Amino acid sequence: MSGRRSGASSSRSEVSARQPEDGSSRTTAREHPPGTPGARRTRGARRTPGVGRTPRTRRAPGGPEPAGSGTFALAAAVLGFFVITLDVSGVNVALPAMRDDLGGALSGLQWVADSYTLMFAALMLSAGALSDAIGARRAYAGGLVAFTLASLACGLVPTLGALAATRVAQGSAAAVMVPASLALIRQAFPDAGARSRGIALWTVGGAVAIAAGPVLGGLLTTAWSWRAVFFLNVPAGLAAALMLTRAGRSPRRPAVFDVPGQLTAGLALAGVTYAVIEGGHHGLTGTVLATVAVAVPAGAGFVAVEAGWRSPMLPLGLFRRRGVTVPVVAGFACNAAFYGGVFVLSLFFQEQRGQSPFSAGLMFVPMAVITALFNYLSPHAVSRFGSIAVVVAGLLVGAAGCCALATVVPDTPAWLIALAMVPLGVGGALVMPALTSLMLDSVPAERAGTAAALLNTSRQMGGALSIAVFGALVASDPSCGMRESLLLAAALLGVNALGAAALLRRGEGASPAQDSVPAPDQ
Repeated sequence: MSGRRSGASSSRSEVSARQPEDGSSRTTAREHPPGTPGARRTRGARRTPGVGRTPRTRRAPGGPEPAGSGTFALAAAVLGFFVITLDVSGVNVALPAMRDDLGGALSGLQWVADSYTLMFAALMLSAGALSDAIGARRAYAGGLVAFTLASLACGLVPTLGALAATRVAQGSAAAVMVPASLALIRQAFPDAGARSRGIALWTVGGAVAIAAGPVLGGLLTTAWSWRAVFFLNVPAGLAAALMLTRAGRSPRRPAVFDVPGQLTAGLALAGVTYAVIEGGHHGLTGTVLATVAVAVPAGAGFVAVEAGWRSPMLPLGLFRRRGVTVPVVAGFACNAAFYGGVFVLSLFFQEQRGQSPFSAGLMFVPMAVITALFNYLSPHAVSRFGSIAVVVAGLLVGAAGCCALATVVPDTPAWLIALAMVPLGVGGALVMPALTSLMLDSVPAERAGTAAALLNTSRQMGGALSIAVFGALVASDPSCGMRESLLLAAALLGVNALGAAALLRRGEGASPAQDSVPAPDQ
């Protein structure tokens, strides 16, 4: 008896030893006859991971993101930034076709270009706070939907004035999307190396858009209509929105909105732009003088608000650093020369040389391709020669390109004009990465986002005001106006080169540890 019990015990031990480590049962159907509850449990227990249906689990709040969500977030951010940049370079080539179709004066074309850039610049500084407050994914989604709908409206408008109005909505949405897209990338890639590669890909998306914009805009305008330039954003926006649904959720952070600062800044920027555009075409009319009377106090009010506000969107103490002041002013000059040059050259190719929009777009291809190459080479040049040398060299190269372009006439061979455009693009490609590096190295880490927004705002304002000024010069005399515009751009770049060399000769800006700017809560 004892032997039999011992053998049974041994047998049960062997069975127990053969049980899986996860505790699942291997009981046979003979021990639990069919139709009994035990039999149903047995069948369920015999399933192993990867076989049959598995229970769906939800990610706990704050837990790891689903696999692949970072890739979708990056793809959505890059595609959105691509269409935002494409809308600047592609629309410029289509401007003459817009006037032919909708009528209106050159000032109307300036407003079509500037209303987008103006709102982009005016809202950039405070858009980052919105992204923090509601979460990057939600802010980006809202901006993307608004941008897509505004693009659709741009393609359907019946007048030039209505087009300028819908461009205001486009620019406002773009201002929300840019900081939110960068926040999405930062959230999706906690690892610094992966995040750097993501931001580099985001930057490449913008560079490709600059290169492809004139060609694509000219091709669509020639093959179909200028309206297709805007309709192109609709499927791109839908694709980006679909990718965004697969991205991880974004955290929300407390954020303080500087409403007085935003209002006074918007009034000042809009007033100055209006005065330059309308004053250049109609002189110092009562409306222009009234606009100046609003813009000047608004600008002074902005400075006063930012100096006394507890959490200003633009801490004025940043300007005590040469490493901040030089990039802000030089970035303004670079965009003024580049986008102002693209504006007057687009008109020159089509209205004085008689080229089609597609042919005019092709003229920008050599400059755009080489610009993209130098965007890649600039960080290596900064590592080898330092930011000061690269900034000064880039500004001087850009100035030389503007001087060369000022000599062209309608009879100049196309290849020679295309060659003369290359230094203008190369100069900007060398300068901007170096300015960004110099700017971010000169501020404390907690001010990096504000510094980047400030640099982007100054660049956008440079593009907006140059189109306003150059357009006024071209309106009076197209040939002479283009020459004066390009020489003015060359002088602006040259003065900035001398100023950068003088201000930064003793160092590349104050160390972040020195002359620190207080954080908002201090």
